[in-house]
Amino acid sequence: MSKDAAGLAGLLATTGVLHFLAPKPFDGIVPRSLPGSPRTWTYLSGVAELAVAAAVAHPRTRRAGGLAAAALFVAVFPANVKMAADWRHASPAKRAVAFGRLPLQAPLIAWALRVAR
Repeated sequence: MSKDAAGLAGLLATTGVLHFLAPKPFDGIVPRSLPGSPRTWTYLSGVAELAVAAAVAHPRTRRAGGLAAAALFVAVFPANVKMAADWRHASPAKRAVAFGRLPLQAPLIAWALRVAR
């Protein structure tokens, strides 16, 4: 497995597991426009991240996994926007984290597309 694929699979798996071990921070960034409980969306996104990590890790599904990872990074962007909006009056450190996540999506998407190739 390439370093790119291993790193992406590791990032997705780690984040996916965190959705179950420490769901509360993820609950807080679920957009209010989504129906149902934020916890349900936290768990669903955790499952999605774990499934995509597994797809990226396996050579036969790596292309599809990379494309799915790119789509996942696009899909979670509204949560990052919500976090930035919610934390706009927080401490400078929290604001830096929240606003720093927004432009980080572009290199994550590029990384996933690179793995898909």
